[in-house]
Amino acid sequence: SEIWIVGEIAKATLKGKGDIDWDAYVANYDLIRDKIEAVFPDFADYNARIRKPGGFHLPNSAAMRIWKTSSGKANFIVAQGIEEDETANAPDVLRLTTLRAHDQYNTTVYSLDDRYRGVFGRRDILFMNERDMARLGYAEGDVVDVATALQYAHPDRVVQKLTLVRYALPDGCIASYYPETQPLIALEDHDPQSFTPSYKSVPVTVRRASGDVGAERGVARAGVVGQSQAAMA
Repeated sequence: SEIWIVGEIAKATLKGKGDIDWDAYVANYDLIRDKIEAVFPDFADYNARIRKPGGFHLPNSAAMRIWKTSSGKANFIVAQGIEEDETANAPDVLRLTTLRAHDQYNTTVYSLDDRYRGVFGRRDILFMNERDMARLGYAEGDVVDVATALQYAHPDRVVQKLTLVRYALPDGCIASYYPETQPLIALEDHDPQSFTPSYKSVPVTVRRASGDVGAERGVARAGVVGQSQAAMA
């Protein structure tokens, strides 16, 4: 479980420092919910409420148009001074964003279906818009390899045999599932302050898959603009 992974990392890193009983959290998730309840008032009686049939509804003030601001309105603020990485100017370099499917929570994948994007039964998918496909000489259903385009990155940072699926994305941008595409991101690729990895902005190149790509893979449209359904032919 993710809890076990976090607990083992914490024990190996802290080496007994602090008063957190990581093994207790791994053995009994109720203890974690007790801590969540202590921090978030909306989770009062968390353990009792989740054991009732149907669980409980966690209110979302924004969904109800209740803005907890001094003006009582939603405030959109443009952040100043963000230092973005330089973008690659080479025409064959694309910017990959990693994403999660509908039936997924963090790194836990519950099924191979993604109702958000009309993909069912598989995750070996690379989303690209039709203009970029035409410009680069690809068609929906082609099988490709994706490689990191960073100069210092190891040449073996490649994810192989992804099937192209048309999707409404900005020009020069592609998308694929996480954690399958995690090998494309190096340890150095993170924000210097928050240490957040650059999973949403990875310079990559796409090339036709090398070696045996197996049986031909068909991609059937779901009939919804901007979405598609991928299925084995």
